[in-house]
Amino acid sequence: MDVAIVGIGIHPFGRTPERSGMQQGAYAARAALKDAGVDFKDMQFAYGGSHSAGSAGSLVNELGLTGLPFTNVANGCATGGSSLMSAYNAIKSGEFDIGLVVGFDKHERGAFNADPKSLGIGAWYGETGLMLTTQFFAMKITKYMHDFGITSRALAKVAEKAFENGAKNPHAWRQTPIGEEEILSSMMVNDPLTKFMFCSPSEGGVALVVCRADRARQYTDKPVLIRGAALRSRRYGSFEVFAPSQALEHIGGPTVDASRSVFEMAGVGPGDIDVAQLQDTESGAEIMHMAENGFCEDGEQEHMLLNGETRIDGRLPVNTDGGCLANGEPIGASGLRQIHENVVQLRGEGGARQVLGDPKLAYSHVYGAPGISAVTILQR
Repeated sequence: MDVAIVGIGIHPFGRTPERSGMQQGAYAARAALKDAGVDFKDMQFAYGGSHSAGSAGSLVNELGLTGLPFTNVANGCATGGSSLMSAYNAIKSGEFDIGLVVGFDKHERGAFNADPKSLGIGAWYGETGLMLTTQFFAMKITKYMHDFGITSRALAKVAEKAFENGAKNPHAWRQTPIGEEEILSSMMVNDPLTKFMFCSPSEGGVALVVCRADRARQYTDKPVLIRGAALRSRRYGSFEVFAPSQALEHIGGPTVDASRSVFEMAGVGPGDIDVAQLQDTESGAEIMHMAENGFCEDGEQEHMLLNGETRIDGRLPVNTDGGCLANGEPIGASGLRQIHENVVQLRGEGGARQVLGDPKLAYSHVYGAPGISAVTILQR
């Protein structure tokens, strides 16, 4: 049973003090339902998640008390990708014909303040500063830069592209372009990552209506097929966020495993992808994930970035809506934002940020604590 996305909806990301996170999720859900030409009472099931803005299942108070099974999903920054994969499997199994996927969040200002005990780690881990994700990501990219010849200029190019793309996206939080030199000279947060190389916690909501592909044209004349969806956790030997130790022998992370699995499911390869959304919690993450997802070899990112290959008009456009750097990262909504953007691109509705050449295959990748990766391939 093939699965299609037939409706999409988004609440602008950033700061919306007049609307709760739950209300932002309901806003996105209503938009997705309207896009598919259906009502909430038509939904046979729902999956959704939120980290800081309440139980996603409580959205029924906003959308309608219809008795549908609504499953709450919590999987760190991979919550959105996990919600979509759950819905994908529910339809693919033949149990349901149509359903809703939704994610939203409303985070406090400042860095996430995780508790090591909640992850089974001793207090010592927080006392050394490793619970502060800015420090962890700085450590990881520093080693990667040393091993593969990546420079700070490449880090700045990632951020510059993100803010340029965000300026073309009416739903983005950051809509002002920032140049390479300003990014490099901005306040150092954790060397080598400056202020403008990090995303921030934010607010927003995204929703999708998914259904059996053989019924998709009942709802839209532009259905987008889900060719594959995969989720993986870390294996021994990979060094991931909140990992309490580093093995002597290093292996690829969960993204490598998830990526290989989804390409096999879809029957395509990295060279077939026309547009990609990759987790960019900070500039270094996008660089490392380019290789982990199979789009280049380690170290080739320097050349690709300096030559504009990942820009909207480049060989492989990456994070065309500005990514996390321009949109922020409301945990429940972030992964679904990527899917929303890929559907927009495959429909040819990207406006000023539309990828050239009539894209047909789109790739999304999310990564979160404690070492979880979810990837999806969509096809027009």
